Amino acid sequence: MREILLAAIAMVVIAFGANYVLNDAGFSAADQTSGQAVRLGE
Repeated sequence: MREILLAAIAMVVIAFGANYVLNDAGFSAADQTSGQAVRLGE
């Protein structure tokens, strides 16, 4: 039972950590390669 609880806590910590790190990592490749001249739907 203890192992399942520790695994669930580790999963939550990893999920929040990954979300925080990925949000601060920068823009996506699509954001970096598109410029002002790109027309995105009207």
